[in-house]
Amino acid sequence: MNKASLTEAVHNKIGGTKKAADEVVDMIFDSIAGELKKGGEVSISGFGIFMAKERAARTARNPRTGETVNVPAMKVPKFRASKTLKDAVK
Repeated sequence: MNKASLTEAVHNKIGGTKKAADEVVDMIFDSIAGELKKGGEVSISGFGIFMAKERAARTARNPRTGETVNVPAMKVPKFRASKTLKDAVK
């Protein structure tokens, strides 16, 4: 499933225009991304938790040349699935 098919599913469920459904999907994604950018987390009951984790700085190796590269510390998104979602996928 991609964004277009998700928008189509929202449109089929709530009706209205496809543009309105697309705006709803965009608003949900923007809200999640905005909360993660602030360092918060988004918990959706029965689905899971989206959170931002701090990844420490490290030294990596370029596999092509073999030279070492410094990778700076950064925030990365993380998702932890709920038990309900895990059970549904089994």
